[in-house]
Amino acid sequence: MSTDTPLRIWGRMSSINVRKVVWTVQELGLSAQRTDAGGHFGLVTEPEYRGKNPNGMVPLLEDGEVTLWESNVIVRYLCARHAAGTLYPEPLAQRFAAEMWMDWQQTTLNPAGRDAFVQLIRTPAEQRVDAAIARSFNETEPLLDLLDAELARRPFLAGDSFTMADIPVACEVHRWNGLPFDRTPRPHLDRWYQAVAERPGAVGVLDQPLS
Repeated sequence: MSTDTPLRIWGRMSSINVRKVVWTVQELGLSAQRTDAGGHFGLVTEPEYRGKNPNGMVPLLEDGEVTLWESNVIVRYLCARHAAGTLYPEPLAQRFAAEMWMDWQQTTLNPAGRDAFVQLIRTPAEQRVDAAIARSFNETEPLLDLLDAELARRPFLAGDSFTMADIPVACEVHRWNGLPFDRTPRPHLDRWYQAVAERPGAVGVLDQPLS
């Protein structure tokens, strides 16, 4: 694998999953070339792209001979390769705590909040389904309470230091915070989010408007 070849990222910044990868790259101080893909940018249905990513979605990462899709897998890979022992914890208990929160983001938090985001940001007002928004709100708010309770016990999701776990969950919280709901104060979650949002790697990611 060549270490001189820059990373190649395919995906538009309006995608939460692309934002995870871009933040990780920036957090690690790596160079990468990003090509807009997905949504109105297209490309993801073209045979060349499907040959690299049969799922036909974004993001896609090319790192020399390594080609990966699935955002949290890409985050894990980059952290394991470039930040073993820090962003990618070496003690098994901490590593799998990080893995646990990353899986929770994809399987629980993201599905709960998705409908509210799609309805309120990507659906014309006259076509919105209020029941879907309400259901999404009612499913997500208890999960944020859960996060607040967990972050009362430790500074970051997997322990005392920032790890790969914090990136996808923070991207999800950023998206929820951008929706036009009255925010419930959650002191521990808010403290954590402010801390991660102030990291240099989060510039251009957690300060982006939703679209």
